[in-house]
Amino acid sequence: MSTAMEEREPVAAPTSIPIPKVRRGLRQYFRDVSQEMKKVTWPTRTETNRLTGVVLGVCILVVLFLTALSVVFDTIFQVVFRGGLK
Repeated sequence: MSTAMEEREPVAAPTSIPIPKVRRGLRQYFRDVSQEMKKVTWPTRTETNRLTGVVLGVCILVVLFLTALSVVFDTIFQVVFRGGLK
């Protein structure tokens, strides 16, 4: 009598993924790359400019945040280790 709650023996996972042995050459590689690049959906110029602005804005915010942390910790270390501010 078999039930759904029966215990099953664990199945061992494969130790590695089999890699096919294919030698097609450098020319075929570049053909494949060319075909794949044609499938890519490229962003518009407007979208690229907007996203570039977002990246630069985030970089500026991170620089300001890290600068503020540096100033705060420098002040704390001066007070603790040097006995006060200059």
